[in-house]
Amino acid sequence: MGYPGAMCASVDDAKLNSFIERVTAGEQRAGARLIRLIDDRDPLAFELLQRLYPHAGNAQIIGVTGNPGSGKSTLVDQLIGAYRAQDKTVAVVAVDPSSPFSGGAILGDRIRMRDHATDPGVFIRSLATRGHLGGLSRSTNDTVTVLDAMGYERVIVETVGVGQDEIEVVKIAETSIVVLVPGMGDDIQAIKAGILEIADVFCVNKADRDGVDRTIKDIRGLQLLAGPIAQDEWEVPIVRTIAPQGVGVDRLVETVTRHRAYMAAPGSTLKEARDREREAHVLRSLARDHLTVALETALAATEGGAEALLDKLVARSTDPYTEAARLVSAVVEVLRGEEKEA
Repeated sequence: MGYPGAMCASVDDAKLNSFIERVTAGEQRAGARLIRLIDDRDPLAFELLQRLYPHAGNAQIIGVTGNPGSGKSTLVDQLIGAYRAQDKTVAVVAVDPSSPFSGGAILGDRIRMRDHATDPGVFIRSLATRGHLGGLSRSTNDTVTVLDAMGYERVIVETVGVGQDEIEVVKIAETSIVVLVPGMGDDIQAIKAGILEIADVFCVNKADRDGVDRTIKDIRGLQLLAGPIAQDEWEVPIVRTIAPQGVGVDRLVETVTRHRAYMAAPGSTLKEARDREREAHVLRSLARDHLTVALETALAATEGGAEALLDKLVARSTDPYTEAARLVSAVVEVLRGEEKEA
């Protein structure tokens, strides 16, 4: 369920502004509380995000995605250490699978990154996928906005690794790192998941395994099949890492930095284009949330409720085409009512 469109007029305006000041000052308790409201789809979060949005837009958002077992969490742990060594503040959004019992995040990533738990320059948050097809929960975009506005210089989004659906990470990341592992049929996985198209950087992790040269050769072959690279086009690099030992991590950080510089080069419109793509994705996601809430409200207002409507459809006493058109009209009325309340 998405955020309701109505504002929270009952909340004191001065208190809201004071809370926003605490978040933008980087207060972790305030940030954690807002992220909790976001994950709970609390309507108060909607208004707070409206006020917080102008303060975001400065962080470098890095997506880390890849197949399960590729060592993404260990690699992210090493990236945190590398950025902290540069005195950069880091926030991590670790998108966990949902618990089949509670619907919440299993929190495996936070356990693996516990070495940074006491570092005031690091903020780690796990979010549940809640069955969302893209591998990213609907809360992820909003959580990134909060962490960005809190002043974190690097925001890393680690996806759960769910095959083809993890492609969604590229829609919110400035730089996408695709993590592959030798000996796991990564060439086939790359074709199946479409990750060749979303990668800004390939990271071949566990590079001490047999078959690493074959994996790199396969990636290069797939890149050649994709077509020639223009002279000024970014040639997606391949970085070898052995995450537990930190081997290759510094080079990976340097490559990500180089990609950001390439995107923001004088005269280039690449960063603006990526920013526009991200904002379009956020806008559509929020609009879908609004429509979903309005649709559920309209269904609940149907005579007898949604179940009674389904009974009529099964009995063929009405048809889904007529009812869909009626529901759309009802959704419009719900949205108009929300505008009047606001």
